Amino acid sequence: MGAVVGALAALSVGFAPNAAAYDAQSKQWYLGPMQAEKMWKTSTGKGVKVAVIDSGVNSDTPSLKGQVLVNETPKSVAYHSTQDYKGHGTTMAELIAGTGAGGGLKGLAPGAKIVPYRVVLTELPKAERKRTPEPWEAIRAAADTDVKIISMSIGGYYFPEEREAIKYAASKGKLMIAAVGNAGDGKGEIDYPAAEDYVIGVSSMDSSGTVSKFSSHGDWVDLTAPGEGIPGWCDTSFRSYCDDYNGTSPAAAIASASAALIWSAHPDWTVNQVTRALIDTAGRSWPKDDPSQYLGYGAIRPKNVLENPHYDPGPPNVDPLAKENGGDLLAKSGAAQASPKPSAAGSASASAASQAPQKTTAGGTSAAGSSAESTSDSTTLWVVLGTAAAVVVLGGGGLAVARARRAR
Repeated sequence: MGAVVGALAALSVGFAPNAAAYDAQSKQWYLGPMQAEKMWKTSTGKGVKVAVIDSGVNSDTPSLKGQVLVNETPKSVAYHSTQDYKGHGTTMAELIAGTGAGGGLKGLAPGAKIVPYRVVLTELPKAERKRTPEPWEAIRAAADTDVKIISMSIGGYYFPEEREAIKYAASKGKLMIAAVGNAGDGKGEIDYPAAEDYVIGVSSMDSSGTVSKFSSHGDWVDLTAPGEGIPGWCDTSFRSYCDDYNGTSPAAAIASASAALIWSAHPDWTVNQVTRALIDTAGRSWPKDDPSQYLGYGAIRPKNVLENPHYDPGPPNVDPLAKENGGDLLAKSGAAQASPKPSAAGSASASAASQAPQKTTAGGTSAAGSSAESTSDSTTLWVVLGTAAAVVVLGGGGLAVARARRAR
């Protein structure tokens, strides 16, 4: 099946170009509450490679110099160009592994390395199409490398080729993380690949701890992370950042960086153990076995793993989300590792909707204004990112429209 290409959109509002003296790191409000400086004394993400499947990555920005492994693109996508035609992918890469040089973004895992995969999205120049793989090609190619994490801030329709590629990557022990989408102002359908099994879907919250109104919701939301009021590149001129980059895209990137910090500190852990650590230590006010449709298992808190030498990550060969995923690929494939994922109702095109299975978890039916005391209505979350606690109040609806693939 060929790709159905729709509007590529970072879904950002309030962009305000800034002068050359811009200090991006001072505007990364989440670094303080997450105790980034303290975490970096234990782990920086060193030794972990993260595949960024997006609009491309500009490896020449001050913050990304030396951080991008362009030459490690596998032969299976040798025609692949990594030139960023949107600026979106470069922002995601910096949020993960940027060094902060030249006043640029400081990644939450500045010791990690980025392996870029530019994929077919709207706004790709026609002349570049032949040098750009489909998303499922990139996923499958990344699965055949030594990257540990596949970060995807893109989404849209369901494609069977993508599902098979994800299963393949999961059987290879890759941790796949994706943005759930920005349809919270309507019915909130979650886009693919976040709505696939073995993919961790991430929603967005703002600096007050409030889950973003634009953030999609449903049974396939697994975690929440900062996604509002974050600096990002304004355009492909890469001359200035904009202050107000909003979307589940940055939330997915920050979640990917969090996983890199954990995996770097525990290089012998499997994808199952890293996934279990993310779930066990997430901030939530409801039972772990009853994930919220807005917050999933809670707010990402890697510091709780890094600062606890006694944390038990559990069995290496057991997928902590095997029930939601419809089985443990490790047991099925005999591979060294398997990958994670809770489920949700994702959006699909009219031609593919009937092929996409609709699985659900026991997740809470969160709605703004309902009681946080209820285990099924997880509308308020005490997120202890650092030493201070923040109340997470849920809000938003969703857009009942099947959306084409786009950056979030």
